[in-house]
Amino acid sequence: MKTRRALCYSGRHHEQIGRITMNVEHEINLLVEEIRRLGTKNADGKLSVKFGVLFADEKCANLFEALVGTLKAAKRRKIVAYSGELLLQGVHDNVDILLLQD
Repeated sequence: MKTRRALCYSGRHHEQIGRITMNVEHEINLLVEEIRRLGTKNADGKLSVKFGVLFADEKCANLFEALVGTLKAAKRRKIVAYSGELLLQGVHDNVDILLLQD
């Protein structure tokens, strides 16, 4: 009986992880769209946007519950690059977020 419950729990757990992964992917796709909308091309021809611009944008504020978390997830997947680990509003407003994939 215990084994059966463990298997059921495990199956539901994997399903939940799958949904979370899909939500993260969706958030990252939205982030890429917003960087394309708000960004400008740098000298290398890559799109770049300041963190402060993303953070202050009304549409982004409505789209992202956790912009910093979405940025971290995108950075781990090498979709964006920026200096530092954690971005904070005000302190890091001038940090460039570079879109690595087009």
